[in-house]
Parts: sequence; C-alpha cells; structure tokens
Amino acid sequence: MSAPLLQMDGIDKSFPGVRALHQARFDLRAGEVHALMGENGAGKSTLMKILSGIYQPDAGEIRLDNKPVQVPSPRAAQDLGIAIIHQELNLMPDLSAAENIFIGREPRKRLSFFTDDAKLNADAAAIFETMHLKLDPRTPVGTLSIAKQQMVEIAKALSFRSRVLVMDEPTAALNDAEIADLFAIIARLKAEGVGIVYISHKMDELKRIADRVTVMRDGEYVATVPMAETPVERIIAMMVGRALSDERPPAPEENGREPLLEVRALNRGAAIRDVSFAVRPGEILGFAGLMGAGRTEVARAIFGADPLDSGAILVRGKEIAIRRPQDAVRAGIGYLSEDRKHFGLATGMDVRDNVAMASLSRFTTPGGFLREGAMSETAKRYIAQLAIKTPSDRQEARLLSGGNQQKVVIAKWLLRDCEVLIFDEPTRGIDVGAKAEIYKLLNALAAEGRAIIVISSELPEVLRLSHRIAVMCEGRLTGVLPAGASQDEIMRLATQRGETSGDTRPSAAMGGRR
Repeated sequence: MSAPLLQMDGIDKSFPGVRALHQARFDLRAGEVHALMGENGAGKSTLMKILSGIYQPDAGEIRLDNKPVQVPSPRAAQDLGIAIIHQELNLMPDLSAAENIFIGREPRKRLSFFTDDAKLNADAAAIFETMHLKLDPRTPVGTLSIAKQQMVEIAKALSFRSRVLVMDEPTAALNDAEIADLFAIIARLKAEGVGIVYISHKMDELKRIADRVTVMRDGEYVATVPMAETPVERIIAMMVGRALSDERPPAPEENGREPLLEVRALNRGAAIRDVSFAVRPGEILGFAGLMGAGRTEVARAIFGADPLDSGAILVRGKEIAIRRPQDAVRAGIGYLSEDRKHFGLATGMDVRDNVAMASLSRFTTPGGFLREGAMSETAKRYIAQLAIKTPSDRQEARLLSGGNQQKVVIAKWLLRDCEVLIFDEPTRGIDVGAKAEIYKLLNALAAEGRAIIVISSELPEVLRLSHRIAVMCEGRLTGVLPAGASQDEIMRLATQRGETSGDTRPSAAMGGRR
C-alpha cells in the first residue's frame, strides 16, 4: 500500500456558536479517487476549505508527502498543487472562458504589459480538447449554460496541473454525456498520479469511480471504508446514524374529488407543446424527462414566470388568469425553483425575513410598520415544525446547509398556505439524510390534502415519491405512468420524440377529466 500523498489529522474548527470540526481526519493517496461523504453540515466543505486555504484550522496538522505544510491562503494551496472545484460556481460572467481559466496568470507578450490573447486562447483550447469539450475559449462565460460553466470551472482547476484535486458536487449540472466525459478525465488524472477528493451525494456515481470513502457526521470522522466492498446501506447508516425508511406513500383515494390543479393544452413556442394534466388533493405527481424536455418550462408557465401562447390553468375547477407570479400566489400556487439561492431565497437576509417574505401583509401594521415580534414567533414555529437546523431565526440564510435552505423556502410557501406546491429538483445538492427529511415532508404535505408536483432528474427519486409519473420529451407530455413503473418505461417515454404516446391514458393524465 502506497504512503498517503496527503494527510489531515486532528483538525478542529469553530465559528461563533458553532463547532464545525472536532478531531477530523482524512488521507489521500496518489492516483486514487477518495469520496468524502456526510450529511449537509457534517463538516465536509469546512474540512476542504481548510485544505484549500480559505479557512485556517484552530488545531491539527496537514502533511503533504509526509511533510507538515501550512496553507494560509488559496494562492498558497495552488502553489502546493492543491486545487478545488467548488459546488458554487466562481466565475466572472463578463470575461471569456479562457480569461476565467487563466485569470491572474495570463500569458504576456515579450517586452510588453499586454496579454498574449492568442496563447491564452490556444492554452484554453488545449485543455478543452483533453476534456472533449467543444467550446470556443473566447465565449463570454455569462452566455454559457450552467453545465458549460461547470466544465469551465473544471478546466480552470486542471490548468494548475494540481497533485490534489477536490471536486465538490462536480456533476450537479451535467448531463449524462458530460458526466461520461468528466469520468474519462478523472480516469486520466488517476493514471497520472493525481489524488482526487470527490464530494457527492450520488451513490451510483461513487460506486463507479471511488476507491475509498470517508464518512463524516456532526463535524467528526466516522470511518474510512473501501467503496467496492461496502454496501450503500452501510454508508448511509454511517452518515445519518440510523437506517432510513424507503416506504412508498399511499396513493390518495379518488372518491370523485375534483383536481386541485388542472392545466389544459398549454403552449409556449417549442418549449411547451399541448401539455395537459391534473393533480388531485393528496397526490404527488412526479415529472420525469431528460434535460431540455420542458419540465421546468411548464412549472414556470404555471407560476406566471414565463408567458404562455395559449392554454388554460384551473384551480379547484375555476380558470385562473396567471400573468405573473403574484397571480399564482394569490391562487394558492407556490413554486420552489431548482435554483433556490437565486430564485427561492434572499441569502443575505435572515431566516425570519425569508419565511415572512411572501406574506408580509400579515405582519404589517395599518401605519406600515412591520410587527417583528410576530415575524420571529412565526419563523420559530416553522423552524420547530420543519426541524430547520439553525442557531436562531436571525441566522443569515446563506450560512445554512442546502437541506435547511430548502426547508426555509418550504416554510415561506406553507405560511402563505399554498394548496398547490411545485418542487423543481427539491433535493439537488442535498445529502441522503436531508433527502429523507424532504421526502417525509413532501409526503406529510400530501397527506394534508395539498397537491404536489415534483420535478426531478433522479429517476429513483421520482419512483420513490410519486403516485403518478408524467414523462416529457421535447416539450410534449409523452405519457403518464402509475406508481411502480420501471425506469425502462420512463426512459422509453422520455426519448419518444414526436406525437404524444398512446400510453398517456387520458383518464389518468387528466385525473379523470378531459
């Protein structure tokens, strides 16, 4: 067995009121992929921020090639051959892809202060070629999709020729083809002796590429085990300290109940083409499909974020004119965007203000002043009800873990008493323990008689949650399947281009109505 390339031992780190790490440890060998796992808030990101020089440890030692090293800054980490690809993109939108990759390290022309743009672009193009990425290095990053921006971040890290590469949820915004390219890059880096720390909640990915896995819980080291020999159930139990239930929610009884939400023949250019469906009280309707299938576009149109060309939206059988999100909220529809940090939360504001944001009229006096005591009391009630982990209702939302941020957004819409809730990628970037809590919450909301729509790119998630599964392809609803459908059935409909499938079964798709 080779000696570790990297060792971190006895790492402690505290923030005001929070002990983030206690005697944490981690090691990495050259030429391996070592997965780092744990629930949100377990300390994974804090440990890696210490390794990359963003935070300084209160105690502990870092050794590289068995020699103690100090990492006082991100630049020092880069000089040591340590690079990190953050889950949150850190790019400048107005600069080109090449300029983002080599920012601060731009090649210069001889005897000149001017940047050698030709070499800059050629060097970036060479990295893209090794990644099998078709991208003009001169393209402004702000015009790229999130997936392409993620690939630029990866290219930036590769440009340092690092010996230690930390990847934090690198596939969150990538499609299957891009993930395959990334895994090919990882295999090449392993062969070159690069040690890779891979942070992900996707067990199927880790089973494919990880050699070992280290589990953390509550800021402490739990165990390191070989990935190939360890059952997924054991890893999950180590992460959460308990076994997780995998019960399917009971299907609601129809009893002739009218749909809470019904949409008829929605159209919006090529993105939405003649989409009709309905959701009954107590039902979770899952939406599946490949990237670009039109699922998010349907959700945004229902919520009034994007205009429709034609179609009707009915709530409790009554047609509602929804031209903007305020109309949808007044009709009792809440939408939790897949990008909660940009469209769901005001991350610089505290938990209390985020919870009250959509219902400020309830907390405003006739004179126009806010009843802050009532806001705090309400926020604390939802913090307890949803088990939001936060020091107080005055904690800034940006400091919460992903799962707890999602719960704050849910609390906002529960306070608004929305009967129809649309969840777009509700567990993206959330660990398995927090996922289980979100699943439990969704089932509880359905049990209260709300109509729930869940859009997810993870087929196991759709199958686990849904009473029925609507499948889309290229803007069309190609079929609606019952609970218990197979992944093969879903993928067949998700790749069925052209006219709507005969498997749509109108009575099921429309909740018993035309």
